[in-house]
Amino acid sequence: MRLSKFILGALLVAVSCTKVPGHIVNELRAPAYPLITIDPYTSVWSSTDKLYDSEPIHWTETDFPLLGILTVDGVQYRFMGLSDVSRTAVQHLADVQATRTIYDFTCGPVDLKLTFMAPLLMDDLDLLSRPVNYISYEITSNDGSEHDVEVCFRADEAWARNDTTQVCVKSDYYDDRFCYVKCGTESQQILGKKGDDLRIDWGYFYMAADKASASACGDLLALSVEIGKVGDNSVDGYVMVGYDDLYSIQYFGRDMRPYWNRNGDASIEGQFTLAADDYAGLKERCVRFDNDLMHDAVQAGGKHYAELCALAYRQTLAAHKLIMTPEGDLAYLSKECDSNGSIGTVDLSYPSSPLFLLYNPELAKALINFIFHYSESGKWTSPYPAHDVGTYPVANGQTFVGDMPVEEAGNMLILTDAICKAEGAPDYALLHWEVLTQWADYLVENGLDPADQLCTDDFAGRFPRNTNLSAKAVLAIAAYADLAEMADKTEVAEKYSAKASEMAAWWKKMAVAGDHYALTFDRGDTWSQKYNLVWDRVLGYGVFDGDIVEDEIAFYLTRMNEYGLPLDSRRNYAKSDWTIWTATMAPDMEDFHALIEPVYRFFNETVDRVPMTDWYNTDSRTYMHFKARSVVGGYFMKVFDAKYNGS
Repeated sequence: MRLSKFILGALLVAVSCTKVPGHIVNELRAPAYPLITIDPYTSVWSSTDKLYDSEPIHWTETDFPLLGILTVDGVQYRFMGLSDVSRTAVQHLADVQATRTIYDFTCGPVDLKLTFMAPLLMDDLDLLSRPVNYISYEITSNDGSEHDVEVCFRADEAWARNDTTQVCVKSDYYDDRFCYVKCGTESQQILGKKGDDLRIDWGYFYMAADKASASACGDLLALSVEIGKVGDNSVDGYVMVGYDDLYSIQYFGRDMRPYWNRNGDASIEGQFTLAADDYAGLKERCVRFDNDLMHDAVQAGGKHYAELCALAYRQTLAAHKLIMTPEGDLAYLSKECDSNGSIGTVDLSYPSSPLFLLYNPELAKALINFIFHYSESGKWTSPYPAHDVGTYPVANGQTFVGDMPVEEAGNMLILTDAICKAEGAPDYALLHWEVLTQWADYLVENGLDPADQLCTDDFAGRFPRNTNLSAKAVLAIAAYADLAEMADKTEVAEKYSAKASEMAAWWKKMAVAGDHYALTFDRGDTWSQKYNLVWDRVLGYGVFDGDIVEDEIAFYLTRMNEYGLPLDSRRNYAKSDWTIWTATMAPDMEDFHALIEPVYRFFNETVDRVPMTDWYNTDSRTYMHFKARSVVGGYFMKVFDAKYNGS
């Protein structure tokens, strides 16, 4: 029965692509607005409500200047970025959808609709990895007269270098269709740096537009597009922004090209040509996808919840790079942005997984294929999974200091089961059965009452007897039993299912602390969000008694601060992804909204204008740390639950 629900859910996702519901405007005042979102290096945002009140920034908060000027009858109007052009457009709207950010302006006698589109549609991996975004414009006279119009976009060398001391080379050229401007460093030290607060300084930044109307602007990194006469009928067009990184990832000693050029026979000019050929169709597909996503999320959790999901979508995908490994596997490698720069972190893949499980389980596999490879190749020899495979963009083996044994073993087992249930078959697990069994047995021996170790909330420090971590271990053993049942390994399924139930009963007895359940088994005066329990509901294990979650949710509602529920009793900070997982367990929508609304209020009111954080203070409008991370893909847990369980 549980399996059939998952198959039905997958069909619902596919069928949703045929709907064309109306547009729902995202009214959230985003802490930062996504503009160009290709990968962890080309990830550019606006940090102000008005697009012309600041320079666009890289997610690391380094200025990535991008100037936009509309000239109307010889009068210049600045609509993006900063310059000595004193006359600014008047902005009326900023609307963040999953694949598009839409702005409306008035520039004197004409109106301008500006759209940043990143066609990150997960059912097409060549498209997902194509390193080209669009800036489109639609211009209409607002006074009944015709006007001569020209638009100019000017970038900066910052787009192709890590710091201002690096010398860049700029050029422009034409091919059969496009005018290009291009920039890159002289040094071109490919894959020469690894770490967190870094920008790419190899490969080349490009802008391109139709050469019939576009021209390069001298030695500036700029394109000018002659639009001509604009009247009551709108005139539209677009420029393309792209980055050719040449090689993307060093994977266990081998320099790997991006997925779009995995065979080494593609060119960036070819990608721009494909982008232009596909533009009209992609525009329709993105509109349809954005509308469907918003409608599905509104239905699952309400409009404010949907607005958070829309803002999280591109951030999640832009924190990854897609390659094909030498073994022929997909690897969708995350960067642990604004944390420590790790690549392929398992406890980032775990919270981000609901988004990928919803839209393409192959990408969910790609989040962990390399972890299986690392263990099965003998490069990693511990009886539990690695935390990561290196420091971005070098994936040569774990660099994080300190393992997370129970955390990562639990994550890998639960994710594998979720993937197999989404696909309706155990095939993926059977490819890795030996190591999955090893991890399950490790948790049977070590997971119920964890020793002094880190969990995914490693910023809180090490501590033993963590009840939420223990719950993950119990659920992971249930996941292994579920995989065995799918694979017709009946005796194995019965053995591990019985063990999970036995452990869950012990957990309830030892963790209870009156009207709630404690942070650790030995501290009854504490509490914590038991967000890991969400899988008991979503994947249908049913190993924990239902009254545990009911009691926990009721208790949480007595511990709320202005901007939400703290992670646990030690501090007032929250993790927004975990709060949404916790809210997904709520027995009714009233309680769900009570937990979600303060999170929405924080993002609407925060003074920290950075890409969405996942670690913030619940008693102030400030964030602790972490921005632009992939974990916000976990916001889709409520949609995931609604798809597969009809809630």
